Amino acid sequence: MKSVTIYTDGACSGNPGPGGWGAILRYNGMERELSGGAAETTNNRMELMGAISALEALKEPCAVVLYTDSQYLVNAVEKGWAMRWQKNGWMRNKKEKALNPDLWARLLALLEKHDVSFHWVKGHAENDYNNRCDALAVAQSKAHADRC
Repeated sequence: MKSVTIYTDGACSGNPGPGGWGAILRYNGMERELSGGAAETTNNRMELMGAISALEALKEPCAVVLYTDSQYLVNAVEKGWAMRWQKNGWMRNKKEKALNPDLWARLLALLEKHDVSFHWVKGHAENDYNNRCDALAVAQSKAHADRC
C-alpha cells in the first residue's frame, strides 16, 4: 500500500458565504496541489471538502497521514462522532440533526477504502504546508466571492 501525506484547509468569507478549500498531496518526493470552492457555503463544509477531494484524487487504496487545522474534522472522525451520526440516521442526538451529512457520508466511504490517520495542526502557524493550503483556500473563496 502506498503511503501518502495530505495537508488540507478550508476557508469561508462569512459563515455562510463564499468559501474555498485547498489540499496538498505528497507522495514519493512529488507534490500535487488541489483547490476548489463554492459561492455559498460554510467553513466546516470547506474543511470537509479539502479532505474529501484529496482522498478522492487517490487512484488506489493508500495509507494516508492527513494533517488539518480543523478540530471539527479530526474530532468527528477520531472520536467516532460521524460514524455514530450515520448510524443514528444523521442525528447528533434525539433532537438535533447532524450538519453536512452529504459530505460526512462521502468521507466515511473514503475512510473504508483508505487507511487514514488524522492529525491536527495549529492553523496560521509555522506549518508551511498548512499555510499553503490556507492560501489556496482563501484564493478560491475570493474567486467565488467575485461570482456572487
